[in-house]
Amino acid sequence: MNILVYLEERNGRFRRPSLEAVGAARMIAHADALGGTVIAAIVGADSSTLAAQAKQLNVSAVYTASDARLNNYSSRATGRALAETAKQASADVILIGATGRGKDLAPRVAIHLEAGYVPDVTAFSTESGEIIATHPVYAGKAQVNVRVMTKVKVYSTRPNLWKASSDAPSQEPSIQSVIVNFEDTDFAEQTTSLVLSQGKLDVAEADIIVSGGRGMRGPEHWALIENLAAAFGGAIGASRAVVDAGWRPHAEQVGQTGKTVSPTLYVAVGISGAVQHLAGMSSSKTIVAINKDENAPIFALADYGIVGDAFEILPALTEAVAKLRH
Repeated sequence: MNILVYLEERNGRFRRPSLEAVGAARMIAHADALGGTVIAAIVGADSSTLAAQAKQLNVSAVYTASDARLNNYSSRATGRALAETAKQASADVILIGATGRGKDLAPRVAIHLEAGYVPDVTAFSTESGEIIATHPVYAGKAQVNVRVMTKVKVYSTRPNLWKASSDAPSQEPSIQSVIVNFEDTDFAEQTTSLVLSQGKLDVAEADIIVSGGRGMRGPEHWALIENLAAAFGGAIGASRAVVDAGWRPHAEQVGQTGKTVSPTLYVAVGISGAVQHLAGMSSSKTIVAINKDENAPIFALADYGIVGDAFEILPALTEAVAKLRH
């Protein structure tokens, strides 16, 4: 079994969800009764520098598809290139990190390969020599185990749920060039720039997150969350109820229907701890909960809990953090 992982690049570096996908691929390859070889794919204008980085990953081979027109991301062109790479590499399984680009790209690759596709996979297991993929349905209220019956299988992996592959390669992987016969229409639409909104940290990639819930009582009190996040140098998160109420943008939502996060520190303020929210942040290394309800479910998961009024606690905590950091 050949397992191909798409390595997404940003600013000359592979994105963490792609490295996590390599880790997921190695887990599948080592599964009982399966076995397999993990290989990687790079698609871009000039893949030579990235190929050198990929040599440090624990993969058996790196396939590169280069074309000057790929300097700007094109969903059609990248999808065609990745599908052609999968064919030339005789890939049985393709893994793509479920980033914004990955969610756009994976279905296109599946169509090119006439492959079954499972999005946003949160776990892999095996049964009778077959891969079983788990992913959420019904807005995260249930989990479904899926067996793909097509010869080639495509999966997108939810970020921050997998351990990024960090093992040193046992041997240097081979570098294989892929020739792709693009059509002019493949470059009809391109992404020419990527700008982070208001310069804020992406909650999915932040090392420290301060999240607020309905206990904040309204958007007019959100400055307390923003001030603590700024004192930590972290990102702002929110529960689904807050986003549904229109207090905060969906980009900040943490949970099964938002973003899955795995920061070093997660501070949950006024969040009771619904199962959908916990599923999106339970892998955080340290969790601090602030809630006036001592029976809130969030305390069962928290490493540290503060029972009290957030409107009194947050200003004092922000001042203390600011002093320590400066």
